[in-house]
Amino acid sequence: MSSNEAYHNNMEPGAGGDGPAGSNGTGGSQRSNHQQILNETTYLKPAAKQAYFSDEKVLIPDDDRTNVRFSFRKLWAFTGPGFLMSIAYLDPGNIESDMQSGAAAKYKILWVLLWATVLGLLMQRLAARLGVVTGLHLAEMCYRQYKRFPRWILWIMIEIAIIGSDMQEVIGTAIAIYLLSNKVVPLWGGVLITIVDTFTFLFLDKYGLRKLEFLFGSLITIMAVSFGYEYIVSAPNQGEVLEGMFVPWCSNCDSSVLLQAVGVVGAVIMPHNLYLHSALVKSRDVDRRQPKKVSEANFYFFIEASVALFVSFIINLFVVAVFAHGMYGKTNNDVVEMCADKSMYEDAKMSFVDSNNGTDIIDADLYKGGLFLGCTFGAVAMYIWGVGILAAGQSSTMTGTYAGQFSMEGFLNLQWPRWCRVLVTRCIAIIPTFCLAMFSKMDDLTHMNDILNAVMSLQLPFAAIPTIAFTSCAAIMGEFVNGLGNKIVSILLTIVVIGVNLYFVIVQVENMQIEGGLLALVCIFAVLYILFNLYLVIHMAACMGNQRLMNSRWVQRFVLPSQNSFSIKNANSTYASDVTLVVGESATNTVKGLDTVSEKVPN
Repeated sequence: MSSNEAYHNNMEPGAGGDGPAGSNGTGGSQRSNHQQILNETTYLKPAAKQAYFSDEKVLIPDDDRTNVRFSFRKLWAFTGPGFLMSIAYLDPGNIESDMQSGAAAKYKILWVLLWATVLGLLMQRLAARLGVVTGLHLAEMCYRQYKRFPRWILWIMIEIAIIGSDMQEVIGTAIAIYLLSNKVVPLWGGVLITIVDTFTFLFLDKYGLRKLEFLFGSLITIMAVSFGYEYIVSAPNQGEVLEGMFVPWCSNCDSSVLLQAVGVVGAVIMPHNLYLHSALVKSRDVDRRQPKKVSEANFYFFIEASVALFVSFIINLFVVAVFAHGMYGKTNNDVVEMCADKSMYEDAKMSFVDSNNGTDIIDADLYKGGLFLGCTFGAVAMYIWGVGILAAGQSSTMTGTYAGQFSMEGFLNLQWPRWCRVLVTRCIAIIPTFCLAMFSKMDDLTHMNDILNAVMSLQLPFAAIPTIAFTSCAAIMGEFVNGLGNKIVSILLTIVVIGVNLYFVIVQVENMQIEGGLLALVCIFAVLYILFNLYLVIHMAACMGNQRLMNSRWVQRFVLPSQNSFSIKNANSTYASDVTLVVGESATNTVKGLDTVSEKVPN
């Protein structure tokens, strides 16, 4: 019996856990008596409980009407994953990047933000399609399609991106608490508070999947209202805003503006967000036995993601426009003079300083942004800004936790309790941040975002290349494989983004003025980085059907997975035997003893 046949008869290796994957169709379960050795041919446990949708899935309502091509009921059922994904576009690192681009270039690079969001949508679409069609998220697919050593490297790189993002969220939350408490809670105190509040929010999913999604939607609404208020009171020139959005040109822009545009692209497109989105779509009960249902799910998920990223773009636009209108061209002395008769005057004198007696252009950050708004529009504007930053930090903290959970479950076929997972990643993020908050100045804490953006930019190929590879593989995606045009566009756009991000990283390294042995280590890392990217590109080309590579003995031995795992039939297409299906907000049905798809698909 082949491995594929064994899989469809629930006898596949590595699936001997609880639930349908280890059952014989009668509801019983058996556990292997010997220790399972995991490798690239081991199948994941389909019934293993996962974060976010472990106990329930949202049931998609049937529409009995004929010739109905669009249903708002169905769209509502699919609404949720896209908005959770969009929170990564609104984390404190993105907000600070928005501020800096507005202060440095006014409205001139708004079009970069627009097209970076569009590019992000295209990549998120591919990630969502992978999860819908195969029933496996990106990390689980990497577990099946890469050899053990490159798989471990991918996991480490994605963990670095998650930890880097987590540090930005800790910084943003600590600054927001510092502002809202009127400096009563010091920065290091705010850093410690993030440990407690993360655990508090983490267990809210016990109240139900849709309620959790409603919570995330509420946080996005708070950000929209907070930053929208700042946009209204600042009243930027609408004509200039529209021109900056739709005219792809930047006249009289120097190298600093170019670097800021590069930073916008790097901040918007997060590598771990592709892993997150491919997993979140699994929370909907899509019958993958029916191509029509799969196609319908892809359609509605794309609409939902488009709406979600449009909302995130509008919020980012608010932030850019506010500081473009108020900060562009202003020096530190200009802001200090504006604060002369305000309660935050002393704070402004200490924050808006430079080595040239206050004549330098403002170097914007989250804290200075709050002081500027307070001096310009009153204390209310400063506190509303703090509320928005707090909502951004809290929401992105929770989605980052889920991304880390999915990454660990997929790459390692390992499940930790969520509290344990949060404790480890949060401690890794908090220890260096706490040290900076305790022993350094505010500038050191906020400027750390630039370094973190550079670190996360380096990780983008480790999400983009596998996503394109798997969605372009007919053996994995079947009839839903990327077409030629889709392949060309996605590859070209990914090359552009990766090139832009590498430029940003090189500039940041140059600014750090590294010398001696540390420079040698950086060069060695750069060589290894390029070689590993080349390895992933070779694997991608083979996935796309390059016969020369697929027939190469070296590629077969070191790059490609075993033949049996290179098939869509091995995808996790089963449903839990005891799962709560949720319809909208109210009706719930507990369905027990559902037949698995593997029992109904002919061998």
